Amino acid sequence: MKLFKLIPVAAALALMASCTETTKKENVTNSPDTAVLEKSTEPAPTAKAENAWGSVDWNSPVIKYDEVKNTNVSIRGNADYGIYSLGENVLFATGKSEIKKDAENNLKEIAASINQRYGNGKIKLYGNTDATGSDDANNELSRQRAAAVKAWLVSNGNIAEDRISMYAAGENHPVAGNDNAAGREQNRRVDIVVMK
Repeated sequence: MKLFKLIPVAAALALMASCTETTKKENVTNSPDTAVLEKSTEPAPTAKAENAWGSVDWNSPVIKYDEVKNTNVSIRGNADYGIYSLGENVLFATGKSEIKKDAENNLKEIAASINQRYGNGKIKLYGNTDATGSDDANNELSRQRAAAVKAWLVSNGNIAEDRISMYAAGENHPVAGNDNAAGREQNRRVDIVVMK
């Protein structure tokens, strides 16, 4: 007799469990969080642009542009981009971000070359420091230096501000060792990368 009483109770529990499971499944299936979006085959424009910047070869071959006569400016690159580099000793006093007055001729040549060769190409300024000092101080100084070059190019170089972005590299992209004064001096620089 007891067995007959348990069978209806067990059947009722099984029915309730299946109803709860159906409700759970329906909630998951209809949830907006599980919507399937069609994947685009084209990368987003910003991803494509970032890939271009990521493909810059910092060891690109040295190139010569006839319009850049000053030997303080080094130029590397290829058919897609140019990298104009100026050392700290040319642009700034040690530990400072104000552009030296005698550095302006270098920047004038660079701006003229950019306008001649790259039209409306995008420009990214990389501020770099050596490895002395704290990471935070180096990042802030490299940001200030890139900002100073950007302001100069916009004000004096006939280059639209919306073409220029900045990257504070700090001490993360050395071109020489930081264990001697000559290497540290090479690492304190601003790189101006221009895309076609």
